[in-house]
Amino acid sequence: MNAKVLRILSRLAALYPDASTELHFGTPFQLLVATMLSAQCTDRRVNMITPRLFAQYPDAPALAEAPVEQVEQLIRDCGLFHTKARNICRTAQILTQQFGGSVPSNRDLLMSLPGVGRKTANVVVSNAFGQDAIAVDTHVFRVAHRLGWATAKDADGTEQQLMQIIPKHQWSRAHHWMILHGRQVCVARNPHCAECVLADDCPRIGVEPALPKAKAVRL
Repeated sequence: MNAKVLRILSRLAALYPDASTELHFGTPFQLLVATMLSAQCTDRRVNMITPRLFAQYPDAPALAEAPVEQVEQLIRDCGLFHTKARNICRTAQILTQQFGGSVPSNRDLLMSLPGVGRKTANVVVSNAFGQDAIAVDTHVFRVAHRLGWATAKDADGTEQQLMQIIPKHQWSRAHHWMILHGRQVCVARNPHCAECVLADDCPRIGVEPALPKAKAVRL
């Protein structure tokens, strides 16, 4: 299995050499907010929303003073904007009061913030602080199960299974490779198996897989 995994990772690396987060950000705080907004929302739409949000509230101290209603108006194009506005405002207040306005690089501390689950925390520690982490979104979940790399029914379990078979120094890059492959080739419906560079190593080639229904997870 290790040789097969390494072979697949090598092919994905060659296919997506410049893979990285598609969220636009200038600081760890901005990445945290953008990632919180991305739940049930595309990165493309988030990138349309955050410039106007950060133009008025570029950092935690500024956002901590913002009226929630005004933040709601700025992010209303994003799904669940009422809940997200409350969470990012409260998160900004906690960061300002307890962390001097800075975003902690510790995953557990990040997960203590309102609206921040393991996936969001992993995105931040990986992309803002350069730590090895695998953030399991719907694309990573789907690709991992189709490749036979995971059998867990939730994102956390899938993350743990991926961490066991992917070399640690490749966790962050593998996360991005799998996201892009899930978006471009291994799509949810009618995956493009005939065009897939992993076809000869995929146990689900040409078969619409019956994936486990992922349990709801706190992003």
